[in-house]
Amino acid sequence: MNSTSRALTPSTEIIRTEIISTEIISTETISTGITSSESPSPGTSDLQIIDLFALDITAIPLLGWLAVASLVAYLAGAISLWARGRRWSVPQTISFVLGCVAWFAATGLAVNEHADELITALVFQLITLLVAAPPLLLMGSPGTLLLRTMPHRGIGRWVLRAALAAQRSRAALVLLHPIVAILVAIVAFPGLFFSDAISWVMAAPGGHQVLLALLLIFGVIGGAPLWALDPLPRKPSFGMRLTGAFLELQIHALFGLVLLRSASGMMSWYAQEPEGWGISRALDQSLSGSLVWTYGQLPLLIVLIITLSKWRKSDMRGARHRRRSEDAALDEYNQFLAEVAERDRSQETQKGTV
Repeated sequence: MNSTSRALTPSTEIIRTEIISTEIISTETISTGITSSESPSPGTSDLQIIDLFALDITAIPLLGWLAVASLVAYLAGAISLWARGRRWSVPQTISFVLGCVAWFAATGLAVNEHADELITALVFQLITLLVAAPPLLLMGSPGTLLLRTMPHRGIGRWVLRAALAAQRSRAALVLLHPIVAILVAIVAFPGLFFSDAISWVMAAPGGHQVLLALLLIFGVIGGAPLWALDPLPRKPSFGMRLTGAFLELQIHALFGLVLLRSASGMMSWYAQEPEGWGISRALDQSLSGSLVWTYGQLPLLIVLIITLSKWRKSDMRGARHRRRSEDAALDEYNQFLAEVAERDRSQETQKGTV
């Protein structure tokens, strides 16, 4: 019995050794599989949408700092008026602050850097600076604030002269024509993207920032006839405003539809797949088209609603004025008839007396 057990002992130990080694190998294989599944593959997304709005002070370009400087200058002017007991509209101040925030969001956050990789990021910048930020800035009446706060002596005198000369210049009359806003919308979206000129701009040194600055400037110029509360040398009719806004809506709709429906590869600068975002270039282009259809159309729809409302109020005010004028003319005519009748009666009375 003991000899038999001693004879079985070596084989039993071998079997136990093989089982233990097999379990160790299986455990290593499972742990290796778990580790490999947890580690990101080369094509896995590492970046999220929130990364587009990250703030890195060292990477803020000049255009972003200009937004901060404009905000500080405006608030300094408004606070100086309040400190002197002079009135300044709080809603106008809030509007300008929001405009500067939108301006900074498009130029000072990480979306500015990622615009080289994502069409969606670039389109967000273009729409914000051309359509979204200008109305908010214009409704803040920065021109009126400048006139009220700038001193009338020293350098302030020259600044005021330059501002008034620019307002009364012939160039202002030309630039504030509603057709300018339509031309800017055509050049900024279909013109740049359909001709692939956007690729040349992005490839040029500083071309991206120059494009953003020009769009902000022309966005303010084109939006002034529709949104500005400051006095302007040219005030287009309500019909012209509606026509301009409607045409811009059609331009944006066409541009967004082309981005949604066309295949990727429209722009040579964005020919490669975006790395690190977990989306294809086709999806990136479709998202940019959706952005144009939603974010880009909203301010123009608001323009249409506000313009129609103002037009209706203007017509009602004009009708009341005409009614008062007509009533006054009718009263004057009735008085004239009464005077004629009285004169006729007096003449008849004189004849009867004679």
